Amino acid sequence: RLGRPSRRQVSLIAREEIARHAAAVELPGITPGAVRSNIETTGIDLISFLGCQMEVGEAVLLFYEARTPCYKMDRIAPGLQGRMSQGRQGVMAQILRSGRIRVGDRICPITRPAPGRDDAQPGHEERPGELRSGGNGDQAVREQAGVRH
Repeated sequence: RLGRPSRRQVSLIAREEIARHAAAVELPGITPGAVRSNIETTGIDLISFLGCQMEVGEAVLLFYEARTPCYKMDRIAPGLQGRMSQGRQGVMAQILRSGRIRVGDRICPITRPAPGRDDAQPGHEERPGELRSGGNGDQAVREQAGVRH
């Protein structure tokens, strides 16, 4: 892959999912940024948009696969890595168009999943999400996306 950018450019996870994980492993909460995602969101089921191009702030991202939790999740709480598997850990995205991404920006679909996919659901346009800050994300996403400050 010398000279070719990785498709694995931006990771996203919903704060609602993080809260469910915290409760399942008996933590009062998980600090924003602790799960090492670039972007944390609210109000959007990220997995349901796999295969979609999404407008995130001024940027356009392709949500292409479920995020794979690493062993470091068990450093937060034993069992967290396993809990975050099978579609409960957010998504990975490729940057299609760079642009400014800020806390509070909306996340809206530009395209829908391909017909016949299990995750194709009607009504995506009516459910935009919102960005929340994650300690690992804001600066990292701007740097990877070539976003202006």
